[in-house]
Amino acid sequence: MKPNRAPIAVALDAPNLDTLRSWAQAVAPVVSTLKVGLEVFCRDGAIAVIAAREAARAGGVEDIELFLDLKLHDIPATVAGAAGAVAHLEPAILTVHAAGGAAMIEAAALALPNTRIAAVTVLTSIDEETLTSIGMAGPSIEAAVRLAVLATNAGARAVVCSPREVSAIRAAVGADITLITPGVRPVGSAAGDQKRVATPEQAIADGADLLVIGRPITGAADIAHAALDIARSIASVN
Repeated sequence: MKPNRAPIAVALDAPNLDTLRSWAQAVAPVVSTLKVGLEVFCRDGAIAVIAAREAARAGGVEDIELFLDLKLHDIPATVAGAAGAVAHLEPAILTVHAAGGAAMIEAAALALPNTRIAAVTVLTSIDEETLTSIGMAGPSIEAAVRLAVLATNAGARAVVCSPREVSAIRAAVGADITLITPGVRPVGSAAGDQKRVATPEQAIADGADLLVIGRPITGAADIAHAALDIARSIASVN
């Protein structure tokens, strides 16, 4: 976490670059990380990352971390090539799917040695019924722990999991592994398409290092204030 800024990655799932810039500038003084996801990157490419960083600087923040959430999942050579293709953007974090296997994760880690490769375990939109329907051995907490151990043994330095699996995964991987939790919803916020959720306070208490939060912040009337409220809510945890 950056000094005096909360361990929150704001999901910049903006409809256009102007909105992305506005959001990034508003939250940068409060949070440690800005997240550019698959939809925005497919639409705008590298300029989205550049725009986010420029907006953070306009907000007075030079050292914002950039989380590139592409969830790569392909054969090892292709994932290594894709990771290398974004190396010039110097992301602090890049996601891959843990289900791609150890060789794929290792390939990504070797291609971007200065980036934390974050392995996505079980998507927070997946419930137990969906897990069964896709043929993955569950329950979800056991699947997530299994994938987390596989990924970190293969070179991933971060794990993405729902807040409900944080405690179990923390017990199964080293203390140096960054645990990233989407599916975080403040009390009173709609869950939307997320199935396995928890409050920011609970996620931090259970051992999360970085909370991914989108709509509860970016959908607020005052984005900066919404980010600050959540930052304050987790400041005294632990």
